[in-house]
Amino acid sequence: MFLIRGAVEGDLDALERIARHLDSVNLPNDRARLAQTVERSGKSLAGKIEHPRRELLFVLVEYDPARLGGEQVIGTSMIFAQHGSRRAPHTFFDVIEEERYSETLDRHFHHQVLRIGYNYQGLTELGGLVLLPEYRGHAEQLGKSLSFVRFLYVAQHREIFCDQMLSELMPPLQADGTSLLWEALGRNFTGLSYQEADRLSRENKEFIRALFPQDPIYASVLPPAARALIGQVGPHTKGVETMLRRIGFSYAHRIDPFDGGPHFQANTDEVTLVKNSRRVSVAGVTDDDTGEMALVSLDLTTEPYFRAVRTAVSVGSGGVVLGKAAAAALGVAVGDVVGLLPL
Repeated sequence: MFLIRGAVEGDLDALERIARHLDSVNLPNDRARLAQTVERSGKSLAGKIEHPRRELLFVLVEYDPARLGGEQVIGTSMIFAQHGSRRAPHTFFDVIEEERYSETLDRHFHHQVLRIGYNYQGLTELGGLVLLPEYRGHAEQLGKSLSFVRFLYVAQHREIFCDQMLSELMPPLQADGTSLLWEALGRNFTGLSYQEADRLSRENKEFIRALFPQDPIYASVLPPAARALIGQVGPHTKGVETMLRRIGFSYAHRIDPFDGGPHFQANTDEVTLVKNSRRVSVAGVTDDDTGEMALVSLDLTTEPYFRAVRTAVSVGSGGVVLGKAAAAALGVAVGDVVGLLPL
């Protein structure tokens, strides 16, 4: 059986293995940073950190009582309640289309222009979505559950999240992880490699504001190979793009200033998965495991503070009826209030 829950300290070894598949700003292949992330997530889920600073790390667990330890962490997803503030703004390049015409030469040009921008109010950011390769394409749609559970959580705790949601998608990178756009642009203004800048930005983005040009940059002066990457989605992120568009996100004509990855945004309350989520009472527990598929979640007062399962349910005016296995995994009883997201 598969269960999604809040991350705990005992997951650290597994998280380190999973992070090797991504090694991003959100989920770095760095044990010390991962330990900090797990600690902050636990405090966030427990409500011990102020709203804007909450960072939530969910783990997908395959549960097998016969296995030593019982659980195997096979995937992750994350929510950042607020990305961007007055002290550390969300930074991006606006991608602008500009037209120029010379009557003398009778020549007309379309230019793509990059202009540095900052958001000081903040957006809720989605990130850290990783599923181990051997579990991708699973019949139980594990990647979908890992992604969708974040929207269920947002809907159940709407007051702590921003009115805009953001997802920064990975662009095409070189085999060694290098960004051609960074080599053509960012390195010239910072003197740093892509990896060095990426690591530094995890702690401090001041160097971007200090060293990047504030004036518009015409993409036509960049090498064609680098220019072609602006706003492009990497091959391993195409499925995420499709999902985001389907639930209400769109390309914001903004890109990451490091690698050119596109930013997708949506009004939080207009995201279909947020709108379709609701709270219901558990009306019954049954041996019957038929019904409509849904994500069902429960908030807890102790670690891991949150659990969710993908399961068949029956929904009526009196509430939701769960199968025994799902109810046991969640730890719910008749009369408990749970989050529900039909799939």
